[in-house]
Amino acid sequence: MVDQAIWSKKMSNGARRIPVSADQARAFNKQMRPAVLDPSSRVKWTNTSHHPEFLVGEEALHVNPTDSYNIHWPISRGQLNVHSGPNGSLVAVLADLETIWSHAIQKLLEIPLRDLKYYRCILLVPDIYNRQHVKELVNMLLMKMGFSAIVVHQESVCATFGSGLSSACVVDVGDQKTSVCCVEDGVSHRNSRLCLAYGGSDVTRCFFWLLQRAGFPYRECQLSSRLDCLLLQQLKETFCHLDQDISGLQDHEFRLRNPESPALLYQLRLGDEKLQAPMALFYPATFGIVGQKMTSLQQRSQGDPEDPHDEHYLLGTQSKQDQSAKAERKGLSKPPGFDGESSSQNPDPADRGHSQDLDAGHSHSDCLMAGTDMEEPPSALLSRKTAISQFEGKALGLDKAILHSIDCCASDETKKKMYSSILVVGGGLVFHRAQEFLQHRILNKMPPSFRRVVENVEVITRPKDMDPWLIAWKGGAVLACLDTAQELWIYQREWQRFGVRMLRERAAFVW
Repeated sequence: MVDQAIWSKKMSNGARRIPVSADQARAFNKQMRPAVLDPSSRVKWTNTSHHPEFLVGEEALHVNPTDSYNIHWPISRGQLNVHSGPNGSLVAVLADLETIWSHAIQKLLEIPLRDLKYYRCILLVPDIYNRQHVKELVNMLLMKMGFSAIVVHQESVCATFGSGLSSACVVDVGDQKTSVCCVEDGVSHRNSRLCLAYGGSDVTRCFFWLLQRAGFPYRECQLSSRLDCLLLQQLKETFCHLDQDISGLQDHEFRLRNPESPALLYQLRLGDEKLQAPMALFYPATFGIVGQKMTSLQQRSQGDPEDPHDEHYLLGTQSKQDQSAKAERKGLSKPPGFDGESSSQNPDPADRGHSQDLDAGHSHSDCLMAGTDMEEPPSALLSRKTAISQFEGKALGLDKAILHSIDCCASDETKKKMYSSILVVGGGLVFHRAQEFLQHRILNKMPPSFRRVVENVEVITRPKDMDPWLIAWKGGAVLACLDTAQELWIYQREWQRFGVRMLRERAAFVW
């Protein structure tokens, strides 16, 4: 399918692409031998002779595999990496995060931890967040690390702040996950949130497979080696592109510098592999990810014993209030079924929607329903449920995920806004000509009714020429300066007294 998509599109001069087979590249690459640049690579393993208790960041990646250290990844696929293996409990993952953040604050920002009581912090959470994890993170930052106050906000909204846009369909392509969400005037539309279980590292893995098929001359390369993975990521970022005009075989070279071995120069010849690997983001079956849910959506709250007046309570009381108001209008003293009796009369369709919504509170297909959606008739809710269940197990391509997210917006006016500003952030789609490529695919696949109405589909990949890695971070910095953010701060003493209830009161999104 990827090959067919490449061949079906002509180059900008109208010519067809030059056909290249992997065999042609393989014949050349098989005979290539590395040239020695320097007998010593001058790269060393991390010095662990003083037996440090822990190592963080680059130092951790360059630890000699023979040293007796375990590597922990506190975040995986965009969420806290809670698993059944050693150090996989929530407490252990939070302790790892605390260690990493404390190390960065002390060593890189040069702020002693005892001074954190004079600082506030902003915590950016994913658009599709786990309430329990957010609660524990806030608790750790305020009570254990000792910040004086915190604001919790969503990554997608902060990405729009950082890029100076009021509304956008935010596409965050990370290393291990891709999230799509429509943001309008600083509010993330709950129905439009999608999280896809693939990202830049999967493109790297796919590129490695294609390199091997083309006779990759560095034959010892292994995905199990951390240094080889860093090299592959570098090769992907250097060679891969989404430019249809680059065609035919081309010669490349790269240097290999591993500790305790000579520095080597490799030559290799590549054809369409450089375009096929990033195309996998649009055809995710190429990644071969099996046995896990590929598309996740916002789950309904499971409730929290510390927060008795949560959305379940509000939904229940709202339903009863509606019934009693209708009963009073009809001149009845008591609405049917108000005291828990079974009413023989058919309830009003809107109430039936409420009761269905309450009963099915914990099913996966309910995850898109918020308190604000209650006005919809049950038929609309059911049609959305079936739409969700159709693709939840499948891997949606990036372009289809964007179209689906925009389609979930409530009004045509909002959809028009989203088509005219699609903001791509994160480090997973930083390929040459990615902007034009994505724009072309969206234009080709968008519903015909919008093609006539939307003046121009605009894909923004480098707003204000900023690094796409940093845009959400920059938005968090902007948020801290806004006057309107002053009422979002949760102070340490308030958290101590009221706990998670403060998030429902102060979070700038529906908690």
